Amino acid sequence: MPESRQGRWALVHGEAIAPHSHAQGQLLYAASGVLATTTERGTWVSPADRISWTPPCFEHHHRAYGETEIGIVELPDELRGGLPGHPSVFAVSALLREVVLKLTDGRALRPSVGARLLQVAVDELLDLPENSLYLPEPADDRLLAATGRLHADPADPATLAELGRAVGASERTLSRLFRAELGMSFHQWRTLLRVQHALVHLAQGRSVTGTATLCGWANPTSFIEAFTAIVGQTPGRYQGGLRVGQR
Repeated sequence: MPESRQGRWALVHGEAIAPHSHAQGQLLYAASGVLATTTERGTWVSPADRISWTPPCFEHHHRAYGETEIGIVELPDELRGGLPGHPSVFAVSALLREVVLKLTDGRALRPSVGARLLQVAVDELLDLPENSLYLPEPADDRLLAATGRLHADPADPATLAELGRAVGASERTLSRLFRAELGMSFHQWRTLLRVQHALVHLAQGRSVTGTATLCGWANPTSFIEAFTAIVGQTPGRYQGGLRVGQR
C-alpha cells in the first residue's frame, strides 16, 4: 500500500506497512479487520468501524489483523487545527462514515465538493470523543523489561511483585514507574494490553471463550466486562460486526 495516497486499500492478515511519515495528516477508516498504528510512544489500535488520525510528520508504522479494509483521507494543514497532535482513534458517526466512503470511492469530485466534504469530516471528528485503545510504552529499562515480558505473553499471570523480582526492581518502584511513565496502574496497562490482543484474536475468528483464555482472563464473564468497558460493546457484538462488514 502506498504510504500517502487517498483511496481504499485491502490488507491481508499480518500485513505490515514499514515506518514512515507523511506531509499531510491522514484519517484511516477501518471498515473491517483491525489496524494497529505504532510509534515510539506506543500503539493505537483501530478496530472495525473506527477512524484513526495520524498527524503530519509523525513517524509510525501499521499492521493489519484479519482481512482489513481501510479508507485513507488526506487532510490539508488548514483543516487540522483542532485535531490532536498525536495519533488518535475515534468512534465513527453515520455521517462521518458516509463522508469517508464518498471521499475514498475512487470517483473524481469537483474541488469545491471535496473541500466541503473534508470540512464536514473534521467538524464531525471535533464533536466525537477520542475512543483510543492506546497502549503507551516506557523508557525505563526495568519497566521496559517487565512490559516486554507481558507483550510476549499477555496471559502471563505474574504479579507486579514477581515482575519486579525478575527485572531487579521492587514492587513499589514498578508501581511508581507505571504511573509516572505510562500514566496508569499496572492493572490498567495489562488490561489494555490484553484487550488489544483480544481484538486481534476475535478478528481471526476465535471464540469469545477461547480469546478470554488466550489473553489471560480467568473466565469469559470477566473478559466480557473488561472488553465492553474499553471497546464500548461486547466481544460477541464486536465480532458479529466484523462478519457483517466482511460479507
